[in-house]
Amino acid sequence: MPIGLPLALPDPLLSRLSDFLEAQMGLHFPKERWRDLDRGIAAASREAGYAEAEAYIRWLLTAPLTRTQIEGLASHLTVGETYFFREKRSLEILEQQILPELLRTRAQTEKHLRIWSAGCCTGEEPYSIAMLLDQLIPDLEKWNVTILATDINPQFLRKAAKGIYGAWSFRDTPGWIRERYFTKRQDGRFEIQPRIRRRVTFSYLNLAEDAYPSLVNSTNAMDVILCRNVLMYFAQERARKVVDNLHRSLVDGGWLITSPVETSTVLFSAFTAVEFPGAFLYRKMAAAGPRTTAVRYPVPWYGGEAGAPHAPAAPSESGAFSVAQSAFAPEVLHEASGEQATETGDADSREHDERDMRETPRRKARACADEGRLAEASEWCEQAIAADKLNPAHYYLLASIEQERGQGEAAERALGRALYLEPDFALAHFTLGNLCLSGGRQREARRHFGNALTLLRACPADVLLPEADGLSAGRLIEIIASVQASLPRAPKEFAA
Repeated sequence: MPIGLPLALPDPLLSRLSDFLEAQMGLHFPKERWRDLDRGIAAASREAGYAEAEAYIRWLLTAPLTRTQIEGLASHLTVGETYFFREKRSLEILEQQILPELLRTRAQTEKHLRIWSAGCCTGEEPYSIAMLLDQLIPDLEKWNVTILATDINPQFLRKAAKGIYGAWSFRDTPGWIRERYFTKRQDGRFEIQPRIRRRVTFSYLNLAEDAYPSLVNSTNAMDVILCRNVLMYFAQERARKVVDNLHRSLVDGGWLITSPVETSTVLFSAFTAVEFPGAFLYRKMAAAGPRTTAVRYPVPWYGGEAGAPHAPAAPSESGAFSVAQSAFAPEVLHEASGEQATETGDADSREHDERDMRETPRRKARACADEGRLAEASEWCEQAIAADKLNPAHYYLLASIEQERGQGEAAERALGRALYLEPDFALAHFTLGNLCLSGGRQREARRHFGNALTLLRACPADVLLPEADGLSAGRLIEIIASVQASLPRAPKEFAA
């Protein structure tokens, strides 16, 4: 422990608190970091209205943390310090080598690209990516580009969504970036241009606890994931779980970019370590099994004299996630044929075959979506609907796929059909609210979120929602509440 002033809190209490935070949040505070813990918990206790941090800690230790408590603690126990184009070497590799390869490949097929900033803090990282893409893709409006930015701290997310920054956020950024992409405000701060802000979707996600990859939170089929200066906060076992989930969230050939201080052959053993001049990045290869051998890329494989880009590994046809049959799927009624099976086994076999015929297109649709083959996923989904027109889960899956393809109107139509068949489909109400929100229709979004909350509050909090990849009713209530809190206050309505 660093030499300095004595800690305000006794060691036994800090030890109990450290163990508690590791179990509840996955945050790791070994003894050498107790000074940071001591300082952060003191600030959290003041915010919670406690005169003494010790009393606050003893209160925390009495029960599992709530979502509000986790958010409050995260804001004080994790560092919110970042700036535009931080750790330039990683972003240079992304700009000069990884993105050109992806763009060259995708330009010949479906023009889509999916990038996730996991642990985005106050938004500088995802906005930096949006600015890179603005420079790399001259016909950006013809592409379906997703830049997802998630964090555990809603205060950070609210600041990120506003897109207003002080000069300190530009401390290692070329001046022309600020001139080209920001507008100076009267208070001296800088506001990012709306066209760049609209390209980033900010969302709450707890990497240690929430389910991903998932169509529900759009964390599937990613081409690139940046998770920098995040894993160092987690205990080893929790970090392994997070890395495993991130690996599954990537398409074959996808890239994981971490901070240089987080490089580890053990933690990233499922990836192929790729050595670039000045940095190690990690790539998910199609072949099964761990890959720890480093691959060197001494020169760019795209651009100028370097020659044609190296084609990425083709998506694997195996390893699709299994999808349980929808809890919403109605029983299929067959007309009496006048004949009855003489053997119960024959009847069961026919029923199994019929169910399999209905579910096979759906499984293929989900597998293709997980691998980023969205056009093919949409076709399989249409086949699932043709085989079972009364299953609202098929329409919900189609809506999720069309949303990822950037086809908002098609997604809304599919959700409308799902809700026609199953008006109590809470997840469909929530997704429709998000679509309205992304289209600037806040009043409609509030209505759909309200419908979802009414349905969810009628359920036990721990019940798992159909089609939600393990999401519980209580967890979705918390997510909706967080989204609602980030919305501008609704204007008062006056009677005519």
